[in-house]
Amino acid sequence: MKGFVFGKFYPFHTGHQKMIEFALEKGSVTVLVCEEEKEKIDGNIRKEWIKETFRNNKNLKVKVFKYKEADFPNTSVSDWEVSKIWSQVFREYFKDEDFLVTSEEYGEMLSVMMDIDHFMFDENRENIRISASEIRENIFKYWNYLPLAVQKYFALKVVFLGTESTGKTVMTNNLSEYFKANKVSEAGRDLISDSKQFAFEDLEKVYTTHAGQIENVNYEKSFLTLIDTDIHITKSYSEFIFGKKLSVPNEIIEKNKADLYLYSTKDAEYIQDGTRLEFEERNQLDESHRKILKEEKIDFLELSGSWLEREKRAIHFIENLILKRQVMFKN
Repeated sequence: MKGFVFGKFYPFHTGHQKMIEFALEKGSVTVLVCEEEKEKIDGNIRKEWIKETFRNNKNLKVKVFKYKEADFPNTSVSDWEVSKIWSQVFREYFKDEDFLVTSEEYGEMLSVMMDIDHFMFDENRENIRISASEIRENIFKYWNYLPLAVQKYFALKVVFLGTESTGKTVMTNNLSEYFKANKVSEAGRDLISDSKQFAFEDLEKVYTTHAGQIENVNYEKSFLTLIDTDIHITKSYSEFIFGKKLSVPNEIIEKNKADLYLYSTKDAEYIQDGTRLEFEERNQLDESHRKILKEEKIDFLELSGSWLEREKRAIHFIENLILKRQVMFKN
């Protein structure tokens, strides 16, 4: 048998996932993503969420139908006239299908008009007690209802930057506890014990390891990941220490991209632990970092003052970032 499932999947959540799994038990399935032109997330992104979630299932296809609200009534309304209009769309997309799966009364209406079978899934929302509209109200409150592919899309990454001995590592550790967030430590600290003694070839291992750690964070644990240092700092060390530009693959650059960059200024208390650059070199490295960030068009917010003031400022910036993402569907 061949069937179809349709919806906005705005966003795609575990209730949708269970419905598609239910449909797949009955045969091959095509999922139609219905994207209204004013919606904030492109239908093809939603398509990729579903494809990634079912990447190992060869009986699933996903298509996108883009429309204007003025041309098509709300699909969530159980009404014969509304169902008649949408049945004409579905006839164009699904010429050979034997069945459809919905969790709404209008599924029965559509099945009558299209002369196909209808299988009702979890009509009373007893299986998954969530709706896309609830999730849109607060994406992070309902984080556990999002499949991994969707979590990755909405997850937030914050990078702490700055020259040596400006509190990046302490801040990453403290704020990961404060926000109960994922943490990515500075790979260079583990791989290079002394910032005054290492080889140019070591930098590739540093950025490869660091990118792998970013990629493998546990998105199910938290929507927020705090990162100590990134590829731009590695590039800066390359030019500052070796006078050579570091060639980095695009995939590494992509994995390093963040939503917020916080730069700790050099006027922090200098602490020499025997492995750091000397005071003047450390300040020169600050200039190198800023030069690279400017070249790479990376915008950042500065953290200055005492250690406590820097942390408070960082918390303020991160909380603002979270609030902004929470209301993204309302703007």
